[in-house]
Amino acid sequence: MSTDQFFMREAIAEAKLAGAVGEVPVGAVVVKDGVIIGRGFNQPIASHDPTAHAEVQALRQAAQALGNYRLPGCELYVTLEPCVMCSGAMMHARLSRIVFGAHDFKTGACGSILDLFKEEKLNHHAEVVGDVLADECVQLLKDFFAQRRREALELRNAAGDQSVS
Repeated sequence: MSTDQFFMREAIAEAKLAGAVGEVPVGAVVVKDGVIIGRGFNQPIASHDPTAHAEVQALRQAAQALGNYRLPGCELYVTLEPCVMCSGAMMHARLSRIVFGAHDFKTGACGSILDLFKEEKLNHHAEVVGDVLADECVQLLKDFFAQRRREALELRNAAGDQSVS
């Protein structure tokens, strides 16, 4: 198993925590010198915080661990391609590398919709690697949304049954 796969598996474990509490299953870890210094999973629903994405949670924890808002020499592994907000936070943190699993063809800002890290006008550029354990990351999302659709259908059916009686 490669180093990227090892740390992506850690991000997947975080994503599973998100899914278990009803959040979209996205997880992230920040790594410095081969050691995880920050972990996070999606929590915007429970925290009523639109910025509580997995990446932001992991960045906050890593910054606290290092005692600095700058995270040079750090890598962030995340199960889903980062959005514009998260990519901006990563730029401000000065990460050296971003590794993601699944592409996000609706809001991805690392190549799918936009590629902020290749924007020459911006002052920080990090290496971006995608598709690490992508199939596993995609399957987490597919399973989560399929379950949500099943639950919604069950609720509609239950409501229909109650209205008949």
